[in-house]
Amino acid sequence: MADISIPALDDSGSFAAYVAEPEGTARAAIIVIQEIFGVNPGIRQKCDKLASQGYLAIAPDLFWRLEAGIELNPDVEAEMRQALGLMGKFDQDKGIADIEATIRTARSHLAEGGKVGVVGYCLGGRLAFMTAARTDADASVGYYAVGVDGLLGEANAIAKPVMLHIPKDDHFVGPETQAKMHEGLDDHPKVTLHDYAGEDHGFAAEMGNRRSPEAADLADARTMAFFAEHLG
Repeated sequence: MADISIPALDDSGSFAAYVAEPEGTARAAIIVIQEIFGVNPGIRQKCDKLASQGYLAIAPDLFWRLEAGIELNPDVEAEMRQALGLMGKFDQDKGIADIEATIRTARSHLAEGGKVGVVGYCLGGRLAFMTAARTDADASVGYYAVGVDGLLGEANAIAKPVMLHIPKDDHFVGPETQAKMHEGLDDHPKVTLHDYAGEDHGFAAEMGNRRSPEAADLADARTMAFFAEHLG
């Protein structure tokens, strides 16, 4: 486990990314897209788990244009407020460009033809959906993605498999928004939605008060089966 530096596609600088490498040859690579709390211990633990399953896992610091090295704890009220403020300032289009740069870096570390997927949480879940529509990622997973109802016009650009995990009691993504997601995506041949009754935003966090172990384990098992099928 180490940090690497990735050059931005617009030549505006470079950003750090946490890397967890598997033992032996990687079966594929997975880009882990942060929540609004930065590349914190929970996101690094997600990478480590993926590496233990044979994947090269890379988590780019997407807030670097605002402040590099952000690591916040959602269970601390002041840090939650800081995270929400950062989300309000974050340029999502530039974030997608940084994810694209990370995908290219990941491909350079794989054998020819190696596949790259993405998995994101909260803001990262939204960015995973955008990545599926705007990049050549081979498979994309989003947990409790925010604001997808406003992105449904991009769904026709999705050509590779996508999976979204939707907690039914998400206090950031209400029933009306969830209904629009289902209405816009249930018939999409490349998109699979899973609902989790009684679960709230952040239920699959690796640590802290938000984690709901049973639902997290179910969602993660579905994610790993999805990546095994579509990445290798």
